[in-house]
Amino acid sequence: MFSWLEKNPFFFAVAVFIVIAYAGIIEILPDFANRARPLEGVKPPTVLQLAGKHIYMKDSCNACHTQMIRPFKSETDRYGMYSLSGEYAYDRPHLWGSKRTGPDLKRVGNYRTTDWHENHMKDPISVVPGSIMPAYKHMFKNNADIETAYGEAVTTKKVFGVPYDTEGMPKLGSWEEAQAIVKEEAQAIVDEMKDQEVKDAFARGEIREIVAIIAYLNSLK
Repeated sequence: MFSWLEKNPFFFAVAVFIVIAYAGIIEILPDFANRARPLEGVKPPTVLQLAGKHIYMKDSCNACHTQMIRPFKSETDRYGMYSLSGEYAYDRPHLWGSKRTGPDLKRVGNYRTTDWHENHMKDPISVVPGSIMPAYKHMFKNNADIETAYGEAVTTKKVFGVPYDTEGMPKLGSWEEAQAIVKEEAQAIVDEMKDQEVKDAFARGEIREIVAIIAYLNSLK
């Protein structure tokens, strides 16, 4: 039979296609579906973290930073464990990126602190000599859009079944409840910051963009 196939290129190609397709159905697809499920311990972003992600995209941080560590030693030595697909289960949209003007940020929450991010955003060169990253001083003056972030969280819960309000997952609740949760989360970050204007604004009930983006960056682990 094999000698006959070798003499008939068309049927040989069809046979190869069938074998590969069968292997894909029984091996690749089930494994792919399993890897697409959320990993144990992975949680959807809180409303404050989601507001920070919006700022991250608005200010085009994803144009210079990736969020995908490839399985190469040079990458894992520098950034940590390579990325797994199940880590992105609640990431809409994902921010993998393909261009690194700056370092990958997938696990930045493991080795940078609130204090570091505050100084870096205000004056990058003072923290990383020779950095070409611009300063983001407007983040210390502009308020984060918490309402839009809450609306997105509610939508993803209804449309995609994101498990907010279930055991072990971030609480969402009503708008009033969400505001209280955001305030509590923001308080922990503001307490670690030095900028007095940010502290004063928070005392007036305002949450600056810098607080939200730090919450987001701290969640990347």
